[in-house]
Amino acid sequence: MNLALQALAWTLESPARAERLLALTGLSPVELRAGAGEPGVLAAILTFLEAHEADLVACADALDERPEALVAARRVLEDA
Repeated sequence: MNLALQALAWTLESPARAERLLALTGLSPVELRAGAGEPGVLAAILTFLEAHEADLVACADALDERPEALVAARRVLEDA
């Protein structure tokens, strides 16, 4: 869950990326804030990153992780 929260913070650092996240996930800013600790919301964030490989790789690099770690975290969150 910690990795997903870090990925969320990274995603929200860019206003354009944050807008795209909300548009593609259908989450409102209120829903995102309220659900930021929920496995389903965090899985949606990681799914969003997976859908755009450049963002997935850039996020993984920024977090000093491998992209596969983000994918694995999404799977764990989906099973939670």
